[in-house]
Amino acid sequence: MVENVIWPAYLDAELTRSKGRRVPEDLAVTDPTVEEIAKAVQQVGYDAVIERNKAYSREFEERGRVLVKNADDAGKSDLVQAVAVYVGVLRE
Repeated sequence: MVENVIWPAYLDAELTRSKGRRVPEDLAVTDPTVEEIAKAVQQVGYDAVIERNKAYSREFEERGRVLVKNADDAGKSDLVQAVAVYVGVLRE
């Protein structure tokens, strides 16, 4: 079973790539939450587990992270980009 981790920093428009953003600026959103990310993961078709008291290694603030279960058929970069698209749609 493959378990991918998606940190809010991966989708944060206020961060540079060197600070942890993994999606293009046009897909990134301002201050994404783990709840939005978990909803987007479920829209993509995977199970999501929220872990709230976790901090990304490049940040001091504990924003949490989302574990994506059973994502055997998707690469991490494809998964993160698909989630970023859905987070953007959820915000509209």
